[in-house]
Amino acid sequence: MIECLNLSKRFGQFTAVNDLTFTANKGQVLGFLGPNGAGKSTTMKMITGFLEPTAGSVKVCGVDIVDNPIGVKQKIGYLPEGAPSYGEMEVGQFLHFVAALRNVDTHLIKSAVESVIARVNLENVYFQKIETLSKGFKRRVGLAQAIIHDPEVLIMDEPTDGLDPNQKHQVRELITDMSKDKTIILSTHILEEVHAVCDRAIIIAGGEVVADNTPTEMENMSRYHQAVSFVSDLDVNLLNKIKNMDCVLDVAYDSRLKEITVFPTQGLFIFDEVSEFLKRESIQVKSLRMEAGRLDEVFRNITYTAGEREVVK
Repeated sequence: MIECLNLSKRFGQFTAVNDLTFTANKGQVLGFLGPNGAGKSTTMKMITGFLEPTAGSVKVCGVDIVDNPIGVKQKIGYLPEGAPSYGEMEVGQFLHFVAALRNVDTHLIKSAVESVIARVNLENVYFQKIETLSKGFKRRVGLAQAIIHDPEVLIMDEPTDGLDPNQKHQVRELITDMSKDKTIILSTHILEEVHAVCDRAIIIAGGEVVADNTPTEMENMSRYHQAVSFVSDLDVNLLNKIKNMDCVLDVAYDSRLKEITVFPTQGLFIFDEVSEFLKRESIQVKSLRMEAGRLDEVFRNITYTAGEREVVK
């Protein structure tokens, strides 16, 4: 559905995106991650036809963006960062306007607007001017205009930015529901969002792809993968005993939370050994869990390493 081949974008001497190649398939939610300035928004603007690549090509549903930009844009719903709108328009009026621009059949516009209003929960602000809305509601109006024409491909830059926890949950459920018959690319700084909606994640840094995995595969790269954490009051001697276990690589102690994290040797499963040790030593614990891995740690390590490479270059 989306094919990016050797995609690059330069602004003068600055390279924002460098030789990016990836594909996204129907039914897939692809998370686009990276630090500020990594090239995420620039890549999205090239896919949607708002920026012309310096080199490389983009195809959406088999159509080349340079050869037929209008044809590609008809297939795409786009929610940019800080999605612009007409502040003096009422929400319903604006969505009727966008539906007409998107060539929704005249006799279907009313039902299309009603449907998207319900899906994004905008009923209470239907007659309110956009300029008077909160940041969260403006974001939801932006999402509504992106999906009103039922596009095959949806490109979203920080879709839950400015939303409260309940609104984030609703939007994530909507994305999951829409993903069944669409291709969705979303950029986000919220790593929990990757878990919630993405089945694949690409991390870019310095304009280059530095990782392309499922969220679970990325978690497995974390040193916290299969680590065991528990909350307890332990003295130094007991901590040393745990650290000296054959299956243990290291032990970390968070004095504020009174949480001990036991890291396994070479990714071993150590939950049973640690649990048995705590029983044997009659150690009272308030909580005990095995870690899946931490995406934030993997993200920091990968992007930091890429940043170091840039400095070396």
